[in-house]
Amino acid sequence: MTFRQFVGFIAAVMALNAVAIDSMLPALPDIGRDFGIANANETQWVVTAYLLGFGGAQIIYGTLSDRFGRKPVLIVGIAIYVVAAAAAAIAPNFETMLLARLVMGIGAAASRVLAITIVRDCYTGATMARVMSLAFIVFLIAPIIAPSLGQIIMLFASWHAIFLGLSLYSAITLVWAVLKLPETMHPEDRIPISLRGIGHGFYVTLTTRVSVGYNLAITLLMGALFAFINSAQQVFADALGHPGLFTTVFALIAAFMALSSLLNSRIVERLGTRTVSHGAVLGFAAVAVAHMMVAVMDLENIWTFGIFQAAMMFCFGLCVSNFNAMAMQPLGHVAGTASAVQGFVSTFGGAILGFAIGQQFDGTTVPLTIGFAVFSLLSVGFVFFAEGGRLFSAPMSEQPA
Repeated sequence: MTFRQFVGFIAAVMALNAVAIDSMLPALPDIGRDFGIANANETQWVVTAYLLGFGGAQIIYGTLSDRFGRKPVLIVGIAIYVVAAAAAAIAPNFETMLLARLVMGIGAAASRVLAITIVRDCYTGATMARVMSLAFIVFLIAPIIAPSLGQIIMLFASWHAIFLGLSLYSAITLVWAVLKLPETMHPEDRIPISLRGIGHGFYVTLTTRVSVGYNLAITLLMGALFAFINSAQQVFADALGHPGLFTTVFALIAAFMALSSLLNSRIVERLGTRTVSHGAVLGFAAVAVAHMMVAVMDLENIWTFGIFQAAMMFCFGLCVSNFNAMAMQPLGHVAGTASAVQGFVSTFGGAILGFAIGQQFDGTTVPLTIGFAVFSLLSVGFVFFAEGGRLFSAPMSEQPA
């Protein structure tokens, strides 16, 4: 691949996950109606089943790719995604669709683990950062436009066509990988699967205070994000009474998260990860508590919801990437296993927490905003735990110049 082709390929792989989640959101009412789902909250399983597969399978892909190479493992993962998306499109009942979505998430987990690993194999230093920055722009755009794409598809076809579109998109990505992607792992770097080595990696990851604290903080913030994604369509249609504005406001909210991620890439080296992320998590908590108070006092409307949610997602973008970096910092000697374990905990745990909050939807935004407030305050607590009871203090290596 040329450099541009490589960046495009990595971006395409990274986007598989975002489009699989967000393109579904406008279709949830139609899916529920076609399958005779009486309780609208049950349609949230379409999102959650995928997230459970996506989170649970991450824990195995790193080990498999270290043993068998990046290309074959990525190809198998994308192939699973292709077949599962097609199966969801023709599912005869709701239970079969949820099983297909679970399997689809299992396949997509390969894209999350291996995209970054492949970049790391091919580039280092500033060039690696450039590749990731360029690919990440596409990755950030995907959740902004995916709901609108799903809505546009439904203007001309049924929700089945969204799944067929995902299957086609992933099939094109699969062919691209088969024909153009070389094996990026050097043969001498292949590591035999060792239960003892894996167990050691698990032990170190789960007993290092900084790693545990920041990973649990990420998990809670992901729980807030997934609660919003699960409930978003119902919130706009039932609680706010503006179903026609769903895709537009959702895109604007996602744009604020994208903007903050780009801002973070420009300021984090100058200000330090702790200064940026600790300020952001406190801001997230403050906005979440204020939003809860507005909802409880029955003052919520489309404007308050959009503004508060955009502010929280802006803070989210400044938190999670930095928390991930700090969670990994003391684990360089077991980085592969640590990344898989942390990805499993944050995604799987976040999916369960988000689903639990989403299931409390009662036609208002009160349960959702209470969840935001509780999760954000607990996240601040775990940051305190990770840092031994202090905030903003950084090692000398992270002090701004």
